[in-house]
Amino acid sequence: MANGGQNAGLRIGALVTGAATIVTLLILLLANPAPSRAGQAARPSSGLEGVASCAGTTCHGRMEADGPIVRQDELMRWQEASTPGGAHSRAFRILAYPRARQIAATLGLGDPTAAPACLGCHATPAGGGTGRRFLPADGVGCEACHGPASGWIASHYAVGASHAANVARGMVALEQPATRAAVCLDCHFGSSKPGQFVSHRMMAAGHPRLSFELDLFSTLQQHHDEDADYLQRKGRTDGVRMWAIGQAMAVNRMLTLFDTPKGTEGAFPEFYFFDCHSCHRRIYDADERTRTWEANPGRPIPAGMPPFNDENMILLAAAAKIAAPGMAARLDGDSRAFHAALAKDRGTAVAAGARLAGTAASLASALSGVRGNGDTAFAMVDAIAGPALAPRFTDYEGSVQGVMAIDTLLNALVREKRVTVGAAAGIRANINRAYAAVKDPNGYRPADFRAALGEAVRSIRALR
Repeated sequence: MANGGQNAGLRIGALVTGAATIVTLLILLLANPAPSRAGQAARPSSGLEGVASCAGTTCHGRMEADGPIVRQDELMRWQEASTPGGAHSRAFRILAYPRARQIAATLGLGDPTAAPACLGCHATPAGGGTGRRFLPADGVGCEACHGPASGWIASHYAVGASHAANVARGMVALEQPATRAAVCLDCHFGSSKPGQFVSHRMMAAGHPRLSFELDLFSTLQQHHDEDADYLQRKGRTDGVRMWAIGQAMAVNRMLTLFDTPKGTEGAFPEFYFFDCHSCHRRIYDADERTRTWEANPGRPIPAGMPPFNDENMILLAAAAKIAAPGMAARLDGDSRAFHAALAKDRGTAVAAGARLAGTAASLASALSGVRGNGDTAFAMVDAIAGPALAPRFTDYEGSVQGVMAIDTLLNALVREKRVTVGAAAGIRANINRAYAAVKDPNGYRPADFRAALGEAVRSIRALR
């Protein structure tokens, strides 16, 4: 029962302010990846050593960032209660809060601090065995993201150690966007592993809906500096590429899970995969009808039919149009075919979804070779707000992804020195208005959101 929610310096101040609505979710939506399928080569299995194994003052447990190679205050930043960066360390603790206990009681799960359905994401899964220092109460610890450490903890700080050698021993190569996305999505979207899927029943019992964007949330959770040493070992993070690959991996994960038993719930489809507002809306009975939904040009489905949640498909279409134009038409065709198939039967929809999942995986691979420079970021901003995609922001989930995308791309432009920090601060007001338009799911108004997003995009476009 878990989850949902990371370059310090110029990005973090702007991001935390602009993403305040989304960051609020991190108190209850906490990621806890275990290494996942796509984008991750097979690694030797090993056990968990626990957070305490990383906590020495000669390792990552210092109070000051004065280490000669890495900061060495990483644990302090991981557990800082006043920042989004401390969200993972709070993951287990919130299971003792009244809301978590109410959810668990409604679902008949017993004590949420001991329920497998909760611990899969509110603690580091201990499936590979644990050492004496491992404690579930540590929450989403170091090894949840970096991989079980027993195979590499003693060698990763040795003289002459290399990142490649650490990865060979079981460390997760999080600098690779597809690998990172696969890890994060285990809890920030869901997986087939025990305790890593937030069903509609969980949300009906009170669990918050999940929201995730790879580059933005990576920035909120970043505990390292990209200094010369980091660049030598792992290379520079490309935020545009990270964002685009994250969208592709999310589409792939969504449709892969839809084609499993998780895609159904008894006689019904699993409503987690569908747009919430298509059902959670006011009902009117008057002399003249009041239409409470908007037609969406990207979804050829019958009027009034609940639409599949396509937030990541919309943003992936923008990424493909700019960074992989040879695949853009294929993505569009497969997306439309999938939506149309949903109006027929589950077997047809699953087959169409499998084709779309394959296209998304191919796009993730193609996007891995793209360098996200300033021109790419400007072009993607235009694509998101362009006439082909802007009308598709008819739903709350898609709009949340839309404003997070513009936020990420603006920060990429600052990093590439195509937009100054001062100019970005001016645009921040427009982005904040777009965030405000999605602050309350019950007060979401698509037309107002599209107007706010359009203002932000026009401000960015004027600086090109």
